[in-house]
Amino acid sequence: MKKLILSLFILLTLFQLSAHADKLDSLKQKLQITKDSLKGPVYVDIANQYLLKNDSISSRRLKFLNQLEALNYTMLALHNYSNLEDSLGLRTCYNNLSKIYRLQRKYIQAKWFTLQSNSISRIRKDVPNVIASLIELSAIKGDMEDYKFAMGDLNEALKLSIKNKSLQSEMDVQLGYAALYRQMKEFTKASLAIQRHQEISDSIHKAQIDSMARIAARDSIQMRKKDSIIVKKKVYISKSKKTSRPSSTKRIASL
Repeated sequence: MKKLILSLFILLTLFQLSAHADKLDSLKQKLQITKDSLKGPVYVDIANQYLLKNDSISSRRLKFLNQLEALNYTMLALHNYSNLEDSLGLRTCYNNLSKIYRLQRKYIQAKWFTLQSNSISRIRKDVPNVIASLIELSAIKGDMEDYKFAMGDLNEALKLSIKNKSLQSEMDVQLGYAALYRQMKEFTKASLAIQRHQEISDSIHKAQIDSMARIAARDSIQMRKKDSIIVKKKVYISKSKKTSRPSSTKRIASL
């Protein structure tokens, strides 16, 4: 049984690697026919493929080589977006670079790029991405064991989530708390954060069900109204036809 599971795992891994290889080849061919000013998104896609490919292999050496390739293509995208003064493209690159450097445990670099992403989101007043970058910043500081400052980032993210009534963001913040508390070996607090995350998730699910029920009830009322109008029209037309027919006496008289 173990041999069968291992064989299936190997086959799945080979299939995933083949799929990534095909996708990479396709993207690199696309790169050759894309104008220089439009190459940024293609560079990013290639970098993401190397990162995805990284997830399906266990070799440290291959992981490191894939990270280098992802880093190289992200830098190419960064220069491209910088020339175009494309802040959203730059933010995507900063997020990728932070992820790569965090994988390499180069936390100072990872933190710097996350701060750049956070800065762009603040300038654009893009609250969801401000919150996302604060959560990532907290995770990096947690890796660096700067727990006090990591907690500060999560507290700010929570305040923003509540202020903007973003339950999804609040859920993400609670996961951030749980991860940080686990790093701090405060497992009871980590469990409470997971519990709050689940409570928020349940409330979102209930709200969705209630919303669907209201929509269904509204549609049902509208359908009944339409049916009533149709029935009334049919009755009216039927009566009109009856009254419009000349009586038999009148028909004989006219003859």
